[in-house]
Amino acid sequence: MTGLTHLDSEGAARMVDVSEKPSTTREALAEGQVVMAQATLDLILSGNAKKGDVLGVARIAGIMAAKRTHELIPLCHPLMLSKVEVEVTPDPALPGLHVVARVKTAGQTGVEMEALTAVSLACLTIYDMAKAADRGMRIENVRLLEKAGGRSGHWRAETV
Repeated sequence: MTGLTHLDSEGAARMVDVSEKPSTTREALAEGQVVMAQATLDLILSGNAKKGDVLGVARIAGIMAAKRTHELIPLCHPLMLSKVEVEVTPDPALPGLHVVARVKTAGQTGVEMEALTAVSLACLTIYDMAKAADRGMRIENVRLLEKAGGRSGHWRAETV
């Protein structure tokens, strides 16, 4: 592991200078889960949740979050995203919902934080929209699955 790129030689926080880096296609894939009672999952899937279409709103929240990552995480660069895709699928084994986000750009820095932010906000939106039915829901296993592009090339998480 190399040093922390967001610290200068005196240890002060800084935004990394990417001006000399070449622009390349970059893509990241992240995932997370919202674990809930089976009755809550059934309620969400029936479309009868009090606040409306939980899956649709979570997808939109994730997309919006990816686009605003630089406003939420202090040292992130504002990026022109070319693709943000958020999928929310039921997972009866949890029981709960599995959230996956894929983010893509052509630029000088990666989109890992945008993918992780999309997943995190989609999961938080699910919690918000269903909390009246189940305050015991848990957001778990938010992680980067894969990234491609840039100087460090391709990386894929080990399967758990």
